[in-house]
Amino acid sequence: MNGVIANAILVLMVGLTSGESISADDETGFRIASPTLTEGKSMLDEQVLDSFGCTGRNQSPDLRWMRAPSETKSYAITLYDPDAPTGSGWWHWVVFDIPVTVSELVAGAGDPGKHLLPTGCRQGRTDFGPPGYGGPCPPAGDPPHHYLFTVYALDTDKLDIGEGASPAMVGFVMHRHILVKAVLAVTYGR
Repeated sequence: MNGVIANAILVLMVGLTSGESISADDETGFRIASPTLTEGKSMLDEQVLDSFGCTGRNQSPDLRWMRAPSETKSYAITLYDPDAPTGSGWWHWVVFDIPVTVSELVAGAGDPGKHLLPTGCRQGRTDFGPPGYGGPCPPAGDPPHHYLFTVYALDTDKLDIGEGASPAMVGFVMHRHILVKAVLAVTYGR
């Protein structure tokens, strides 16, 4: 976890001057960015869950990525909370089979009812149960949790799994296809 967070804490000056937070894999230049999230800072209420005592808007943020290796054939995105008091963390969002021609998911794309994901994208289940984005809502009184938005560049155009697969299944199948990844780490506490 320390290596992931250390890699994720890399904030580029270009992001600071453009108002957009950008994190990169410092070896390849592959980057993930968001105009609404700031590396190392708290998520906004619009991304927070509207359940379990939280009153956010439960809207997935706008995410962008760039500088993928030329052999990239698709992308996947996950949102994971390693601090959840479960013994295994908490998966908040899993999107896969994102076409190589796509380099952004607009705000709200994680809501299956809005149909904002680009054609071909599929969502896996989360630890809330169904597919789709589920925002942060850590237990009241916990120190702020870390939330890791990770975009993966993959060497295959499709993962051989069905929509609604568990995060563990997506990770298992995706593992052998990862070319590079970039992480944007944010926090949230209440």
